Amino acid sequence: MSAFDENPFADPSVQQAAASSGQPAGLEDYDPFNKQKTTSSAPGAPGAATGQPAVMSPTQEAAPAPPPQYTQTAQQQATAADFQRRQEELERKAAELARREEELKASPYNARANNWPPLPAFMPCQPCFYQDINVDIPVEFQETVKRLYYLWLLHAALLIANLFGGTCYLFGGLDDGSQFGLSLVYSVFFIPLSFLCWFRPAYKAFRSDSSFNFMLFFLIFFGQFCFACLMALGIRSVGGCGLIVAISTFTGGARGGGEPVSGGDYFIGFIIIIIAIGWVVAAVADFFMLTKIHGYYRATGASLTKAQAEFATNVFSNEGVRNAAASAAAAGVRQGFSQQGQQQAPRY
Repeated sequence: MSAFDENPFADPSVQQAAASSGQPAGLEDYDPFNKQKTTSSAPGAPGAATGQPAVMSPTQEAAPAPPPQYTQTAQQQATAADFQRRQEELERKAAELARREEELKASPYNARANNWPPLPAFMPCQPCFYQDINVDIPVEFQETVKRLYYLWLLHAALLIANLFGGTCYLFGGLDDGSQFGLSLVYSVFFIPLSFLCWFRPAYKAFRSDSSFNFMLFFLIFFGQFCFACLMALGIRSVGGCGLIVAISTFTGGARGGGEPVSGGDYFIGFIIIIIAIGWVVAAVADFFMLTKIHGYYRATGASLTKAQAEFATNVFSNEGVRNAAASAAAAGVRQGFSQQGQQQAPRY
């Protein structure tokens, strides 16, 4: 057993060979309390031979790729063009408003000159009203007032066309002159009266939010709507070139007596049917505008009582009305005193 207990490395020759081979010492030679420790550097490592700290060489980074070139799409170009157009339109409107403001400031007493109807300067007649929708009417109601003005122009054009149809009826031998006379009366009187009686009240109502002018507009414009319906229907005694007159022209009933329909009758009937279609369009547009403006009027909380109060206020605040009432009252008082004096005078 002694042979197995012997340490084979205890042989001095073996220990000398192990020390000469450069192998690290075993655990039995490690002393953790020894602060002087020797470290071996790996062969070929940076700083192993010189003892200097290792320095890493910077790597060459690749240059960043340039960003892709930006190009506007067709939709973006259209949007930019639309924005530019709107900007130019706003600048033009601002310049126009500034010019008008300067004109108002430069005018005597800041009075606005009448500009409607737009008559030439060489005519002896002068414009009677001042009308500028972009200045007088609030922005949210400008489109409605413009449509109402275009509707008045349509009615004026239809009255003139109705006069032309009555003239064709007269010279075509289809009328004894009654339709032509009525159409002439309509053109002469209804064109200016329609402007004064329903468009100007609507213009004033939207300009100053006047309940009285709204009520006046509704009353007269409803009559305008009924008149357009009668003209579109074409009752011959009414003097309108409408559907009934057009049908009677095509069927030969306009001539009476069973006379055949000629080519001229067909031509007149074609003109009458175009005028009748125009009256139908005008009646539909009248109804649409009437309901739209009435809806706005009801939404504002206006009523007939408010219109009556506004009418009374405007009447009694008018200086001409007050002077006339005072003159009438003074005349009545003087007449009463004179009659009383005559009754009390002694008779001989």
